[in-house]
Amino acid sequence: MAVFRFKALEEVMNREPRPIVREENLTSDYYGSLVFDKPKMKKYLSREAYQSVVDAIESGTTIDRKMADQVAQGMKAWALENGATHYTHWFHPLTDGTAEKHDAFVEISNLGGVIEAFSGKLLAQQEPDASSFPSGGIRQTFEARGYTAWDPSSPAFISETTLSIPTIFISYTGEALDYKTPLLRSLRAIDLAATGIAQYFDKTVVSVQANLGWEQEYFLIDEALFMARPDLVLTGRTLMGHSSAKDQQLEDHYFSSIPTRVNRFMIDLENEAYKLGVPVKTRHDEVAPNQFELAPIYEEMNLANDHNQLIMDLMHKVARRHKFRVLFHEKPFTGINGSGKHNNWSLSTNTGVNLYSPGKNPKSNLQFLTFIVNTIKAVHDNQDLLRASIYNASNQHRLGANEAPPSIISVFLGTEVSKMLDLMETAVGENKMTPDEKTALKLNIGRIPEIILDSTDRNRTSPFAFTGNRFEYRAVGSSANCASALIVLNSVVANQLNKFKAEVDGLIDKGTKKDEAIFQVLKRLIVESKPIRFNGNGYSEEWVEEAARRGLSNVRNVPEALAAYLRPESIRMFKKLGVLDERELHGRVEVEYEKFVKKVQIESRVLGDLAINHIVPVAVRYQTMLLQNVKNLQEVFSGEEYEELASGRKQLIKEIGAHISLIKSKVHDMTEARKKANVLEDNVEKAEAYDQTVFPFLDEIRYHIDKLELVIDNEMWPLPKYRELLFVR
Repeated sequence: MAVFRFKALEEVMNREPRPIVREENLTSDYYGSLVFDKPKMKKYLSREAYQSVVDAIESGTTIDRKMADQVAQGMKAWALENGATHYTHWFHPLTDGTAEKHDAFVEISNLGGVIEAFSGKLLAQQEPDASSFPSGGIRQTFEARGYTAWDPSSPAFISETTLSIPTIFISYTGEALDYKTPLLRSLRAIDLAATGIAQYFDKTVVSVQANLGWEQEYFLIDEALFMARPDLVLTGRTLMGHSSAKDQQLEDHYFSSIPTRVNRFMIDLENEAYKLGVPVKTRHDEVAPNQFELAPIYEEMNLANDHNQLIMDLMHKVARRHKFRVLFHEKPFTGINGSGKHNNWSLSTNTGVNLYSPGKNPKSNLQFLTFIVNTIKAVHDNQDLLRASIYNASNQHRLGANEAPPSIISVFLGTEVSKMLDLMETAVGENKMTPDEKTALKLNIGRIPEIILDSTDRNRTSPFAFTGNRFEYRAVGSSANCASALIVLNSVVANQLNKFKAEVDGLIDKGTKKDEAIFQVLKRLIVESKPIRFNGNGYSEEWVEEAARRGLSNVRNVPEALAAYLRPESIRMFKKLGVLDERELHGRVEVEYEKFVKKVQIESRVLGDLAINHIVPVAVRYQTMLLQNVKNLQEVFSGEEYEELASGRKQLIKEIGAHISLIKSKVHDMTEARKKANVLEDNVEKAEAYDQTVFPFLDEIRYHIDKLELVIDNEMWPLPKYRELLFVR
């Protein structure tokens, strides 16, 4: 194995960089060339068919079968002209990726041979085998039927030689088995709720759109070194490895000059992304060595989420061309920054107004504050549910460490917006405002435009931060499907906006003026949600103590966090909004428990194998060499001279022996704990057992392995070390 390690290093050193592949034309000339977007629909569809698709996208109307046939014919013609040979329904099951089943555009011709065919029926709905996709008990293994259904709001695209059609995925009995279905439902819920509030201020608003701008962090590791680390191959993170003497202490990697080989990968990736209509905008080196970030321009949330899933898959493919492997795990290396996927979230009206941007007059600024305050209240009342949406086995390693926000949910607003909320809290009377209070408050609200977008500093320790005209949900993990967190965020905000409207309308019905009713309700919400507002350092121990005094929760393990989904109030909210019914909710929570158990189980088995079959034999071999050396010293030296020379070696032999013994005993105990957990039938009990009795062994065993790495001969150590993984490019 040690030979394999050095061969991997030699391969990296001798590798010729892949030449830069750059499109000759301007980006705008080939952007979206592999996407069946509106310009292509206009070209390949009849006016009638084109309008039916546009209506479906903009108004949610249904496309009838006749129109679907016309769309399918136009889509097929375009796809064949661009080299496609197959088609697939592309969907997001409850796994960590996407799914697709490719079928050729061929049917048997009546005249013999085959013809290229594609119908509206095949476009609109297909029946992939649902038996092996996670369902949380909604489907049994022997019940294979599931349906995918076309999502017209996200355009079809060509991946290599396959026409990919974004779809939802549901069970035979109609329950959602994917991320897209409840995401679309939550977008409908937030649209209805936010539109109702926006119409207080502008009657021309008829719809509200949720927007997403994701920031994808990732690590790049040379392929040869990656393949020499079985833990990276099988789990996506290093289960052992002592920190390098130099890692990110100097912060010299952050925004540094992008390494040539990495830059070639980025250019290649951007070219491919632009063809697929993914508007990637920003690339840069991140804080940790070999860590980077990619970010696009903001888009409508459903499309943006599809693009994030697409770009993650594309990054894996492009990385292999350049002999890299991409790591999306939230904490692939201990002691340095992990990777997140910051979700920048905002709402905008059909009239082009960002509801989280200050306006130019008191009326529009009251609208701004209304949405800010209701969002804060939603986060305050649903902090456990929001945490559950981003907590999993891999993100549990990251939260609270280095750059990542803690598991305590809080909202950062910055100085100016905080002052404005404090002003509203103190300036408005308990019941009816006096004319002076009304005038003073409106005058101060009218000054909000003086707050420029960047007048507030960014707080990288906050899991949910207001950053000028949007909220940045920083706690989302880099490997996650954004929809998991956004389904919850959309839902809790929609639910709070509905409550707000009901209360304001009640006051108006009793004779209170509209603005006064809004002010009165906002004041109460500001007071009630104040504990969640925190502008300080979320990494500090003082904040942990302060958060406890404020009554904020601090759940630090996945099984406990997931329980928030199944509280009666959570079930009622999702059901009332039409986002998830109780059966669907129970099913996907079961899936999350299963995923947690399986990921810890895999890590435990991989670590046990590496420890016993790779590390211990090398340690024993080195210990034997030292024993032979001590014996040889005794043949040449004697007395005090021998003791002086041999004492250090004897101590090292004992140290190595102690680590070997502890590794073997702890691997045995971990295996026994795993066996006991495996016989538990209840998924919650099993997850709790894995968390409490198996998970702790991962760090305990690692500690002793990492200590051995420091003392065993470098040439004998079997696995690439951190200094090689992170600094050899």
